[in-house]
Amino acid sequence: MVPQIPEKIQWFAMRVTYRRELKAKKNLDAEGIENYIPMRWSSRIRHGRKVRELVPVVRGLVFVRTVLSDIQRVKQKMPYLQYIVDRRSGAKIVVPEDQMKLFIAVTGTYDDKLLWFGEDEVNLAAGTRVRIVAGEFEGYEGIFLKVKGARDKRVVIAIEGVIAVALATISPELIEVI
Repeated sequence: MVPQIPEKIQWFAMRVTYRRELKAKKNLDAEGIENYIPMRWSSRIRHGRKVRELVPVVRGLVFVRTVLSDIQRVKQKMPYLQYIVDRRSGAKIVVPEDQMKLFIAVTGTYDDKLLWFGEDEVNLAAGTRVRIVAGEFEGYEGIFLKVKGARDKRVVIAIEGVIAVALATISPELIEVI
């Protein structure tokens, strides 16, 4: 008998169709599968009243942390849940654990000053790799560059091929080049 190699728990970048992110989250939670949807505060008019509610930053984006066999089993029940694949290689996009922890720590604050970008909107190669040495984001690493919609340079945390987020303005003396 051949010994089985245990599957590795990974973060999969996934899409859902027709704005079903929260439905997918509810179903994944019910299955006991860890997941994350980047959210932000938004003001909307509901029944004639202005309400502030958390909404997904990017429609259709869900990160799922599990083993491949579990996600394949769950996909049978949720056909609207699809892998995001790398355009060049065709491989499923898997986000490294430490990179996902950093992304969740930054985006989980729901900070209004965060700027969000799609995968092709930021040229990370034009920036400098830095570490924040003080302040609320101390210890975080990212790319320091000028981004569209901001007057000054910002530290950008990116999940390659999926999404990028630029932090609030950070004073240059609070960062060090890696």
